[in-house]
Amino acid sequence: MRRNTTAIVYRLLAAGACLVLTVSMSAQVQTTTSETSGHATHQVKVERGTVILVDGNDLFVRMEDGSIRHIPNVPESARVDVDGKELGIHDLKPGMKLQRTITTTTTPKTVTTVQTVTGKVFYVQPPSRVILSLADGSHQAFNIPKEQKFNIDGNMVDAWGLKKGMTVNATKVVESPETVVTQRTSLTGSMPPPPDPPANVPILLVVALPPPAPAAQAPPETAANELPHTGSPLPLIGLLGLLCIGLSLGIRKLKLS
Repeated sequence: MRRNTTAIVYRLLAAGACLVLTVSMSAQVQTTTSETSGHATHQVKVERGTVILVDGNDLFVRMEDGSIRHIPNVPESARVDVDGKELGIHDLKPGMKLQRTITTTTTPKTVTTVQTVTGKVFYVQPPSRVILSLADGSHQAFNIPKEQKFNIDGNMVDAWGLKKGMTVNATKVVESPETVVTQRTSLTGSMPPPPDPPANVPILLVVALPPPAPAAQAPPETAANELPHTGSPLPLIGLLGLLCIGLSLGIRKLKLS
């Protein structure tokens, strides 16, 4: 942003005379330039957002107002100061907080350009034109502002008072007020906050236990009045036969007696 307002002041000295005129450019015109700066003002703008996606060199950020901003083609040289570390575009991760600070400095400045030329009056065309003979033998024309007056030996005269052969020193002063605007941008960030710790609640643990071993089976008890399954009934039958024979003999003896 630049505003140019040109104030032009011209002076012509001829045998003690003073004049304001327009000086055209010439190789014989010497130019000096100086600058004067005024009080600078600063404006700071801060933008904050959260990284939601990094796709190649494209960055997507959710701004504080909820809008999504797409920043395409982020250069590889771009750096973000994240917690003291310089990170590139490929180091950014979703959840990171970014902050861009834009500082705009506006400085008023005045550029003063002074052009001077010395010569002799070669030709005067009143009331608006004069031609000077310069040191290198060339001639340069100058326009005289309307109703310009000259002070010659205390007498105020117009362009008609200039005569051929008068030595003339012309000075052109151009003052150009300007407004210089510069911007400085800094980008900082921070890592996403750690996740919240889990709530303090009892934790149920499920432990798989091995299946119980099968119980050993006790051998069956053998009744006291039972023979082992391996015994034979033949001895018992024989014993019963003997008892029957003995009983029969006893009964017979009783009958004989």
